[in-house]
Amino acid sequence: MANAVMTGRTSGSAVKTMDELKQRAIEAQRLARQTSDSRSFALARLVDEILRSRRICRPYKGQPLFGVYLDIYRQITAQLLEDIEGALDSYDPEETETRVWASKLRDNAIAKVLDWWRLQELAIEAQRHPPQAELRQYALRELVEAIQLSGKLFLSPYYRTLFSSQFSQLVYDDAVNQTLTYVCEKIDNFNPQRAQFMTWVNNVVLKNNFIKCSKDFNRSQEESLPSLEALERMAAAQEKKNLPEEEDRYTIIRHYIEEDADRIFEKEHIRNRPDATFRSIALATLDGKSWPEISRQLGIKVPTLSSFFRRCCQKFSLTIREDLGI
Repeated sequence: MANAVMTGRTSGSAVKTMDELKQRAIEAQRLARQTSDSRSFALARLVDEILRSRRICRPYKGQPLFGVYLDIYRQITAQLLEDIEGALDSYDPEETETRVWASKLRDNAIAKVLDWWRLQELAIEAQRHPPQAELRQYALRELVEAIQLSGKLFLSPYYRTLFSSQFSQLVYDDAVNQTLTYVCEKIDNFNPQRAQFMTWVNNVVLKNNFIKCSKDFNRSQEESLPSLEALERMAAAQEKKNLPEEEDRYTIIRHYIEEDADRIFEKEHIRNRPDATFRSIALATLDGKSWPEISRQLGIKVPTLSSFFRRCCQKFSLTIREDLGI
């Protein structure tokens, strides 16, 4: 542990199974009431294992940590050690998944350490290196991870109330991604003489990106989002036929699309995404999934999904009507 604390080097191979981490936690818990030396050693080993999976303060090309990264690593280690001492008493290996328990403790310790001042230090460290230098790329990766882990990203609730909750989160996530990209590309635009780093990120970059993403989203929604209405209309005439009452319009159209006898719905997909087919998206909507849910599942923005779905409804409208005898 001493070596890890002093250099940040992750000696030996990382813990590969949950059992190994679990054994360290149980050992530390068992020694809690024994001699201080035994307890300290067990806690140190546990902290060392938990921090092997950390996302920040990773060694640069296998070298020992240095400068601000070493300082932050040491502070995280001390914070995690303190937090674990208090958490071990309530730890139950039979009811709590050890890796989840350990990850939560690690991330909470990191968030406590990454205050505004530490994030500013990381930003200034990135500015110290020339734009194309490998050390700047390393510094920017560390900075972006730190921003995300810190919990310090903040957008005024006023802007998020411009949308319903489901769409607000989609627009916000897009704005955050663009903000992190901007920080990487334009870090030199940050002037530490004029503002704190996270004040600049939140009040300038994130706010502007959210407004931009909002306008882009609204532009794409000039026509209403597609709903089940188009599909319902296609199947509505079937209700007039002598079909069992329980076979409603949803059942009819769902069976038709799912069967996809000629594979035409399966072949129609979003460009470069063969998994995002009209068949799969239509079935998802018929199963009651919202557009934001489908968006998160496929990793595709709602405007892209809506426009693709609308085009497909128009394209297959005649085919469906003919096949269903509408």
